[in-house]
Amino acid sequence: MTTAEEKPKRLTSGPGTLLVWFYGVMVVGAVSRSAYQIATEFDRAPLAYALSAVAGVVYGFITYTLVRGGETARRVAQVCCAAELAGVLIVGTWTLVDSSAFPDATVWSDYGMGYVFIPVLLPISALYWLRKGAQGAAG
Repeated sequence: MTTAEEKPKRLTSGPGTLLVWFYGVMVVGAVSRSAYQIATEFDRAPLAYALSAVAGVVYGFITYTLVRGGETARRVAQVCCAAELAGVLIVGTWTLVDSSAFPDATVWSDYGMGYVFIPVLLPISALYWLRKGAQGAAG
């Protein structure tokens, strides 16, 4: 067994550390917000609150894969970040086209405007970082 197989390549070096930090903040924000809203006013906007909970789970999983490291974790993180970006774009567009479907905002509403657009910028940044790191490892 080689040393590379024993210890996964870190994904949290350099800008990866900042990504983990941002994803960690988003986990706390999305999960705490959705937990409170689901517990206190779920009947008001069930779709919005459920989507915020899903966003929190996605953020948590991406954070875990970034911290875990290794090539498998990198590939899983890339898939999750692509799915996250698709979710932000779909929900963001949906909230603009049919705002009546969302009586209250989700984390991804208006492309994350309530979170200073971090929900749309974060997966783009993460995908860039993960791809750049994969190219560096291959070359």
